[in-house]
Amino acid sequence: MNRCDPLDWIRVVLCTTTHPGNIGAAARALKTMGLCKLYLVNPRYFPHPDATAMAAGAADVLDRAIICASLEEALAGTVKAIGCSARRRDLPLRVLNFRDAASELIQETTSGEVAVVYGTEMSGLTNNELSLCRELAYLPANPSYSSLNLAHAVQVMAYELRMALPDIETMATKTYEAASFEEIELLFRHFEEKMIAVGFLNPQNPKRLMQRLRRLFARTQLEKLEVNILRGFLNAIKEENTGGTTL
Repeated sequence: MNRCDPLDWIRVVLCTTTHPGNIGAAARALKTMGLCKLYLVNPRYFPHPDATAMAAGAADVLDRAIICASLEEALAGTVKAIGCSARRRDLPLRVLNFRDAASELIQETTSGEVAVVYGTEMSGLTNNELSLCRELAYLPANPSYSSLNLAHAVQVMAYELRMALPDIETMATKTYEAASFEEIELLFRHFEEKMIAVGFLNPQNPKRLMQRLRRLFARTQLEKLEVNILRGFLNAIKEENTGGTTL
């Protein structure tokens, strides 16, 4: 990858796309704005002639598309993922408009690959899929009719990403190594296991503790070293139930 071009470090992930034409139109939207990384999570039909037809000259993006069995697989190796949704969710996630989200993603490419995630055409991203994202991005559209075709939503974000490009010489160089998606997911799993072991979390009635923990760390841009410190601390906690409060 070209280290000097932030767009080369951005993945666009489409989850459970049902219409192959939308995949082709999304590929065309990406190529017109200079993006090239398309990830497909369990597409219903792909490859498909309709996808190739709608790509209209962006067949090379389709040919390089990576098909994944899960969103976790599609996000492996990334340092930040933002989920796109036309509707607000009752989730403890930071919410950004497309323009601000694009700016943050471009800045974060100095640490590694990032991802923009879209759900299926009919219902969008599930809450479980959104829980794997750091933040939620929405398009401030007409509140009485905010539904947008999938490929159109991809085009708008691709445009905002291109407009967010700074002069390469002035991009801030990060002095730390950002934690990867896998490292952060292992941290959450470690927290959950340890809280259950010490009696702080009731697995039969977890409420929203883990969601709020995810929101807490989503605001911090965790470094690799910080994740290692936290996991070392968790390993040092004795697992006897001390009789403390259980959530």
